Amino acid sequence: MQLSEVTVIVPTRNESRNIGPFLGALPPIMKLIVVDASDDDTPDQVIALRPRNTVLIRDRSNVTHARPIGADAATTPWLVFTDADVKFSLSYFARLFNYDRLDAVYGPKLSIDDYHHYYQWLARGQHLSDRLGMPAASGSNLAISRRAFEAVGGFDLRLTVNEDSEIAWRIKRHGFRILYAPDLVVYARDHRRLKRGTLSKTLHSIVRCTLLYFNLMPDRWRSRDWGYWADRDALKP
Repeated sequence: MQLSEVTVIVPTRNESRNIGPFLGALPPIMKLIVVDASDDDTPDQVIALRPRNTVLIRDRSNVTHARPIGADAATTPWLVFTDADVKFSLSYFARLFNYDRLDAVYGPKLSIDDYHHYYQWLARGQHLSDRLGMPAASGSNLAISRRAFEAVGGFDLRLTVNEDSEIAWRIKRHGFRILYAPDLVVYARDHRRLKRGTLSKTLHSIVRCTLLYFNLMPDRWRSRDWGYWADRDALKP
């Protein structure tokens, strides 16, 4: 795997406070596709800060729909799905190339400032879940080969949250090789959702993922986020 074989795909919506550091952590020759639904100057910053090797697509879709829009626009054999409120570690892409024999790989989201211990425990949970045979992927840090992505039909567009974990389970169930890689680190920069309560966020993920994994969630519930995005405006700067 080489840099030319990878495209980073990021959905954005009003990420003016985060997009600069995010872009600054990408290698200049890395292909990037931004699927933007912003009302602020996020797209202007993208164009100004990274005019080369960047495709900007304006679309009002939610995150789950924005990811496959980016995938459809990409031409590389590897797709890295992420979020604009993180930064890739300096060694991320060099380490990513060590996993090119897999079909998908995901790593932890850590923090270098607030909620440091919370993210560490979350990473330990991902590691344990992987060892138990249940991938616990995050859309902030998920690389999938195009072959596997297309074979499983991409993301479940009925979901508005947990689409990242759900596609990881289908990748594994289809017989593809997926692995948790603790050395593929991204760093969270925006903790506003956690400030609303770490317990509520953790329980939200555990309950929904359990129901989805064991196919116990009724279809009519899949499109409901159970309040995850209900106060999106409260998360704006």
